[in-house]
Amino acid sequence: MNNLALFDLDNTLLAGDSDVEWPRFLINQGVLDAEYYHRENDRFYQQYKTGTLDIYEFLDFQLAPLTRFSRQELDTMHQQYLAQHIRPLMTTAGQAKVDEHLAAGDTVMVITATNRFITAPIVAAFGVPHLIATELEERADGSFTGKPRGTPSFQDGKIIRLNEWLAAQGRRLEDYPRSYFYSDSRNDIPLLAAVTDPVVVDPDDVLRAHAEIQGWPIVSFREGASQ
Repeated sequence: MNNLALFDLDNTLLAGDSDVEWPRFLINQGVLDAEYYHRENDRFYQQYKTGTLDIYEFLDFQLAPLTRFSRQELDTMHQQYLAQHIRPLMTTAGQAKVDEHLAAGDTVMVITATNRFITAPIVAAFGVPHLIATELEERADGSFTGKPRGTPSFQDGKIIRLNEWLAAQGRRLEDYPRSYFYSDSRNDIPLLAAVTDPVVVDPDDVLRAHAEIQGWPIVSFREGASQ
């Protein structure tokens, strides 16, 4: 059986956070109140970095603007967002590592807490065939209700969602000879500890300290060199 290569997206493959960039894009479009959304976005991002984020409170905030537009309008806006805000953040070293695993015949997936609407086109731009992201409730016309669907893929939720995905393929994580997970965040320590080959990428301070104790490799996709 081939190996499994999992990648976090924000601040791992991307030299930035797509969840932060989306409201910035909407502010630039004049859609959101700049002062309020900058303040709240920064507050939630600090909570994320310190490991104290209430994912459901954040999702209520983050998903609310999606309810104001049709799916066609959102998809058109996303094309501009991807070009202006995301492509400049796509790391060359991250792309090279994705390509390396694809060339080896590995099963390659991005697993991210960010919702599927934001992340699916980004993951496709990296050429990654599989995605686990926080799922969104949709109406019959494809518009969004502003609520998540199922288990958000955040912290332990990443393990739950991965195991569900593997079970649907008739597989378990233990079936793979080697399983890799590349991530920057303390929030991903549970999944990093579950794979055979955790790789810490441009980590936050807590993850860096944990990785040093565990002897996990620490690399940089932003600099393209080991640390």
